[in-house]
Amino acid sequence: MKIIMLGAPGAGKGTQAIKISEKYGIPHISTGDIFRANIKAGTELGRKAKEYMDQGLLVPDALTTDLVVNRTSEPDCENGYVLDGFPRTIPQAECLTEALEKRGEKVDFALNVDVPDENIIEEEYSRQNSQHLGKGVAMAHSDLVELNEHDAHDENHHAREKELVEQQAGQHHEDEGHT
Repeated sequence: MKIIMLGAPGAGKGTQAIKISEKYGIPHISTGDIFRANIKAGTELGRKAKEYMDQGLLVPDALTTDLVVNRTSEPDCENGYVLDGFPRTIPQAECLTEALEKRGEKVDFALNVDVPDENIIEEEYSRQNSQHLGKGVAMAHSDLVELNEHDAHDENHHAREKELVEQQAGQHHEDEGHT
């Protein structure tokens, strides 16, 4: 079973892809993991991707697709795989379709994780701050706000922290001359 997970960043594609992967015993594949593995292994495709990444450029669709198709050719993908967030563009989808057709294969399912924008924003906000809460501090612009043990578990904590971030964002906007 070959599955593509689609959706906005932060919609939960990765979470759902992992669950599907575990349930059906097929690998969860993300382009980020593929890039890191190929760069670490020093493959030709990894070196090419690194050249673009080192310049702060996006890796071209054809090269990204080659990396993904190579990964899906590995023995653990014999019974299928879950592609997490790939393809992201129409050209990537066309490249993937063409490459799979050459192998006599096709995608079985494309699942779109559709979540309201406000849920994604809240999830991303929580994700960013959860890294800092574990350390007992919250970032608000460039200042660190120390949180005591009670604040970290207080039900109003997120509302206060969100307010600080919004105030800092507003101040940043004003500092740049925006009103």
